[in-house]
Amino acid sequence: MLELSGIAVSPGVAIGKALILDREGYRITRTEISPEDSEAECERLDQAIRQAISLLDQRCAQTTRTAGSQVGAIFAAHQQFLLDPVVRSEWDRLIRVEHVSAEYAVSTVLNRFAQAFRQFGSDMLAERVEDIRDVERTLLEALGGQPVALPGQLEEPSILLSHDLTPSETAQLDPQTVLGFCTESGGPGGHTAIVARGMDLPAIVAVGPFLHRIGKDSLVVLDGYHGKVLIDPRPDILRRYEEEILLRRDRSLQLGKMRSLPAKTRDGRRIALFANIEFPAEATLGLERGAEGIGLYRTEFLFLGRSQPPEEQEQYEVYRDVVERAQGKPVVMRTLDLGADKVNAGLPMLAESNPVLGLRSIRFSLRYPDLLRSQLRAMLRAAAHGPVRIMFPMVTTLEEWRRARAIVDEVMGELERAGWRAAVPIELGMMLEVPAAILLLDKFAPVADFFSIGTNDLIQYTMAVDRSNEWVADLYAPFDPAVLRLIRRAVEVAEAHRVPISVCGEMSSSPATAALLIGLGIENLSAPPSALPDVKQAIRHLRHADCRQVAERALEQSTASEVRRSVQEFLQESAPELLQHEVLPR
Repeated sequence: MLELSGIAVSPGVAIGKALILDREGYRITRTEISPEDSEAECERLDQAIRQAISLLDQRCAQTTRTAGSQVGAIFAAHQQFLLDPVVRSEWDRLIRVEHVSAEYAVSTVLNRFAQAFRQFGSDMLAERVEDIRDVERTLLEALGGQPVALPGQLEEPSILLSHDLTPSETAQLDPQTVLGFCTESGGPGGHTAIVARGMDLPAIVAVGPFLHRIGKDSLVVLDGYHGKVLIDPRPDILRRYEEEILLRRDRSLQLGKMRSLPAKTRDGRRIALFANIEFPAEATLGLERGAEGIGLYRTEFLFLGRSQPPEEQEQYEVYRDVVERAQGKPVVMRTLDLGADKVNAGLPMLAESNPVLGLRSIRFSLRYPDLLRSQLRAMLRAAAHGPVRIMFPMVTTLEEWRRARAIVDEVMGELERAGWRAAVPIELGMMLEVPAAILLLDKFAPVADFFSIGTNDLIQYTMAVDRSNEWVADLYAPFDPAVLRLIRRAVEVAEAHRVPISVCGEMSSSPATAALLIGLGIENLSAPPSALPDVKQAIRHLRHADCRQVAERALEQSTASEVRRSVQEFLQESAPELLQHEVLPR
């Protein structure tokens, strides 16, 4: 048995025969043409670009039907790359000046972009390399190249293994026969990972070189929960995973029956559950899983992978789609939560030595107020179709809040003069992610309509740790008493000023940490749709008084490991059945 580890980017367990994707068809050698043929070669490239754009239109429509409009929008971004004047002028220069074939020009320029993205120092840009490779393959196919042979009709269910996989290739997989995939390269924020999640296809990336160790008849177990790949597993391990698939299937059916039941503890405390989403289709899924609304709609996806920011009308149409899918339930829309290192949007790229502490989130939006106004106008227009709340990320100072609120008032006034009316009064809130904001929360409470704790960044900024840095990742600890004390302070201040407060970070997604949050006084949790049934089951198994007791004990403890041990003992005593499916965070 060979056991490999990578990054789990789409959850699920799958078992099948190894299916290795052959990529030998895209090695382009330098081919020279005569100067007299340069014009005809440029025209051939023009025709191929038109054909590639048409093909991407088809992929966009197909993916939109299966995974939602924002996943489909990935291929609209690919079209923009094909039409980029800088890219096109470089292709033309190689053909007309160096007299090379269109295929060689395409491959040379796009490989140069890919290399630059890898070396730029940004994880987000590095993950865009798969988009460049996708554009390259699409255009080379249009130029007459032999496409990579994707699996067609398979005799038996298989696990796809490849060095990499582009978003287009992922979107073309048939989930009935390809049960999941594993790649040597890739990242958690890449578009391939996003498409996999949209298709509900188990996936693991960044395993490292392994294809040379795999036989074509090997049996593969793909564990998309823990990032494990098992090649030719021992019979006892294979049986365990087969049993796990059946258990998860049965458990999923049982949890589905709880959709209409309230998230209420055994001693009667009502907890409101909301959904975190990135794509409109997830709003529908959230409601199907029992969400009482959308607690966090991340709008960043619209801004990624494109050379210009989305127009107001494009944003409005997507936001309206989310509001309509919510069927009258509230939608909390967060303004752009990215930094200058991740958003091109036609703006000068800033080289920051530490982007996490730099120009990002509300700082970025206030630095480029026209972008913020356009997004706010689109959000407010969507609010005419249902209840919308607007939330600003990473607010640190009262001055930031006042400037952001002033822009909202300005935009709202413009729309009202044009006849616009919101379906319900607009509420404005802020993310609590920076300790400074929580320490001054009594100053924010009189002027904010609601708070939402983003535990991911709160942990990062409290512990001064980059969780993507393997050398210090062990310090990223949701159970750390310092983090818990900040959350408790935020709850106390919010309660004193009667301001609603929720948690929308990863701590809401785990039954163990959700129980701790409830004990700290949180009564509103927002989690990904996939996590909602598990969290609801945990709430219905526990007593609020017991959660409060373990939380009080945690606040007095000294280390994250002590708190984690206390929570584990609490669950073993109060609800041991939860630990059968729960992997406690570090």
